[in-house]
Amino acid sequence: MKSLRYLYRIGCGPSSSHTIGPYRIAKYFKKYWPEATSFEVTLYESFAWTGKGHLTDVAIENVLKPTPTKIIFDYKTQVEHPNTCKFKAFFKDGHTEEMFATSPGGGSILINGERQDTEDEVYKEKNFAEIKKYCEKNKCGLEDYVHHYEGDEIFEYLKEAYGVMMDSVKRGLETEGFLPGKLHVERKAHKLLKPIHEEESAVSKSYRTLLSYAFAVGEENASGGLIVTAPTCGAAATLPAVLSYYQQKYHATEDKILKALAVAGVIGNVIKQNASISGAEAGCQAEIGSACSMAAAAYCYLKGGNLDQIECAAEIAMEHSLGSTCDPVEGYVQIPCIERNAIAADRAVTAARLAEYIAGSQHVSFDKIVDTMYQTGKDLKKAYRETAKGGLAKEMKKK
Repeated sequence: MKSLRYLYRIGCGPSSSHTIGPYRIAKYFKKYWPEATSFEVTLYESFAWTGKGHLTDVAIENVLKPTPTKIIFDYKTQVEHPNTCKFKAFFKDGHTEEMFATSPGGGSILINGERQDTEDEVYKEKNFAEIKKYCEKNKCGLEDYVHHYEGDEIFEYLKEAYGVMMDSVKRGLETEGFLPGKLHVERKAHKLLKPIHEEESAVSKSYRTLLSYAFAVGEENASGGLIVTAPTCGAAATLPAVLSYYQQKYHATEDKILKALAVAGVIGNVIKQNASISGAEAGCQAEIGSACSMAAAAYCYLKGGNLDQIECAAEIAMEHSLGSTCDPVEGYVQIPCIERNAIAADRAVTAARLAEYIAGSQHVSFDKIVDTMYQTGKDLKKAYRETAKGGLAKEMKKK
């Protein structure tokens, strides 16, 4: 498994696979072919079907300008991975060059099938069972496991990422108006901060606060704001909401929060290594389901949970996300994505609390639920995997 830096990427929304990935691909090609007089970029399958709503074409054009660039949306050609594009470069002497690129999720990119992340694998263990065995053998926690392989430097990076997360919460809570695009979705985070009843219970206020944090980051992501993939842009609101909620309620130290981020990162890395975090490949369960697992593990850790309880919390969160479809209306990361992040944040807290009581008696391991999620994602019809052609996206098009 790679460094947590590749899981927690800092970048602009609304999509890690459809915005950050294409942005990085375009930068690669511009550097590779600096003498090109023009470019032609063909977007296939999910890139084509939801590219407009995800600002895929805008991200590419912004990198390649002022070089003239033609974007082609190919809705018919089938490719091996749904997030595939072809870059073609034209030169002054008349010759052309072309390469294929893929954005498998979380901002990672492959050029002609070869991954372009420069850093080598840093973790020897490949699944949670192996990680758990390491921790039990060395009598350490998951945060110590991360430190063993990545040292103090990763926690400096996590501090930076956490700062970006908290800034996105703050901006989202303070901003009013409507999200970009033709759906005309009103921002709601600031409204959730205000009680609708004069006498409100502490439980109601606490719940409302958690939801407002999730809406804040989700709305910032949908607006193209600076966020952190956790593990993706579309699922970027769940973990920051849970961390903000815990910090506000229990006044956790920054050091404790950063360790919780490391714990959540281990969970996300296991999913990324053994399944997928791409909605186009395995549905929303791979994105917000993964985020829910990460957040549940982080919350459980913050509440003092042991290794068994953390695994149990992550497993519960994913188990009850199985089958979730990725069906963004009109291709925008707005409906139902923002609300799903908020519900996932609440489910993460519930999963962590339940794990306190039932850990050790469950029959399903975290590795088993990750395998199940991936197979479930493969079984989903293509229309339910970030195409905006099925589910809620399809129904919303009906008059």
